[in-house]
Amino acid sequence: MQTKTIARNYCFLMILLLAMILGSLTGWLYPEFSSNIAFLGTIFIRMMFCIVVPMVFASIAGAVAGTSDLKRSGRIMWTTVITFVITGAIAAVIYFVLVTIFPPVTSAWREIAREEVGSHATMTQMIVNFFTVEDFVALLSRRAMLPLIVFSVLFGFAANLSGEAGEPVRKFLASLTAVMLKFVNIITYYAPIAFFAIFADLVASYGPQITAAYGRALGLYYPVCFVYVFTAFPIMAWIGAGSEGVKEMFAHILKPAIVSLGTCSSIATIPTNMEAAADTGISKDVSDIVLPLGATMHMDGSCFSCVLKIAFVLGVLGQPLTLADLPMIVLVAVFSAVGMSGVPGGGYIGEYIICTIFFPDHMELAFPILVAIGNLVDPPATMINAAGDYVVSFIVSRFVDGKDWLKKAKARA
Repeated sequence: MQTKTIARNYCFLMILLLAMILGSLTGWLYPEFSSNIAFLGTIFIRMMFCIVVPMVFASIAGAVAGTSDLKRSGRIMWTTVITFVITGAIAAVIYFVLVTIFPPVTSAWREIAREEVGSHATMTQMIVNFFTVEDFVALLSRRAMLPLIVFSVLFGFAANLSGEAGEPVRKFLASLTAVMLKFVNIITYYAPIAFFAIFADLVASYGPQITAAYGRALGLYYPVCFVYVFTAFPIMAWIGAGSEGVKEMFAHILKPAIVSLGTCSSIATIPTNMEAAADTGISKDVSDIVLPLGATMHMDGSCFSCVLKIAFVLGVLGQPLTLADLPMIVLVAVFSAVGMSGVPGGGYIGEYIICTIFFPDHMELAFPILVAIGNLVDPPATMINAAGDYVVSFIVSRFVDGKDWLKKAKARA
């Protein structure tokens, strides 16, 4: 039975891969047609986004509300956040070394396109927006993920502490989580069509731009991301569950990786990550907290791209990248990586942060460059971010459920 299930899952993955390849070829050969069918991919992505808000709320609030050990929930959250910060900082340092050895821009540009930059949020505004929104309605948006997570955690604690009166709420949250997962299974049948359209439009839109300096930057970025998957991820899985954990990780990570490549969204990959975590045997309360939280805070791929962006613009301006820049670059990389997905309405907040700190006198020059690089490196960056959420759950399980958690999970299966 297990063999049939694996064969069925990988058959579907092969269909997705084929759709991506055919879409890419179509985008290259028929760019105008590819742009016209982009809406087919948009439908899928929007469906996933519609699912995410209730799923994040139900899974996190339900996990906290249903736990019999509030200390355990707190331990899960703190272990998760600390792991995210450490892996993000390590990723930033790794990429700093690489761009120092292989600078993405070897000579300053003489003519740079200028683009007007609007007002950017102050530090206090960013802190406020990280954790709160103006009213309840604003929570019902994927652009308010961090405030939604804060609300879900507090709601879960309230339901937990309500005792018998909170029992109907706890049951509702558990049922809602199960229903949303089934909803995802239904939408997945449409995925091959969506992936064909997404990759056709991606190649049609950005293919001509991958030249000259941008091509050099991408030539360094893409291989590093895939090397990271086959080096850092196994190390993380080994820390979490030993050699058996590495095997288990590679057996389940392909689907989240492909979905994240296709959707370019860590948030849209949450349902697939939850499915992989459940198949692995990761405790439900661990996956229900780690994976939604990771979709907004675990951004190793974005830390890579942040360092690349800074090094790229420095090269464009003819300024050197020095070791003295390392501490601030690492700090900004980790901070802006969280900000890029966590601040309501802050699609380009990471670019604003970089411009404000490193290029305050050249914001009109730097901003369009940063946005262009961000768009071009988004697929592999999202793959690192989203698939890495699943791998981090191994480490959290190790510190929460003990070093033999995987063996115990297999014994129960």
